[in-house]
Amino acid sequence: VKLGMQSIPIATACTIYHKFFCETNLDAYDPYLVAMSSIYLAGKVEEQHLRTRDIINVSNRYFSPGSEPLELDSRFWELRDSIVQCELLMLRVLRFQVSFQHPHKYLLHYLLSLKNWLNRYSWQRTPIAVTAWALLRDSYHGGLCLRFRAQHIAVAVLFLALQVYGVEVPAEAEAEKPWWQIYTMDTELP
Repeated sequence: VKLGMQSIPIATACTIYHKFFCETNLDAYDPYLVAMSSIYLAGKVEEQHLRTRDIINVSNRYFSPGSEPLELDSRFWELRDSIVQCELLMLRVLRFQVSFQHPHKYLLHYLLSLKNWLNRYSWQRTPIAVTAWALLRDSYHGGLCLRFRAQHIAVAVLFLALQVYGVEVPAEAEAEKPWWQIYTMDTELP
């Protein structure tokens, strides 16, 4: 957030990070270096390029609140070189497969169509969209992005947001299929 990254590059960085540690041992690599390299690589993949100096300074400020930006000394250049080398390692470990399909576009589509189904009053009085987006952002803290398809995650966060506020989709009881199966035919509740 402090780097001004948009949602998709952040999601890509999180996915790269989780995927890298699924392929390797968590104890073998510094997770903070991998995180900085994931952010750097995601910026390239999603065409929101970030300077390594900015990533280093934001990370330094996060780990040492109140500290000054790093001087351009040997420590800075070593850290910069480590990020670049880690990026190359990550690309090799992930077999250069660093482009992902994220749930964001699905969730946007689902929210727009659901807004048309619901009456205006229930949509305006409950922050369903805000909650669904927050749940989607929070889902990247773990490995959900690797275990489930993007469409399924989008439906799940929307379903949970509706459950949180007790909002029912009109005519759901009379319908042949639940509303969420219209979006993803291959999804079932346990």
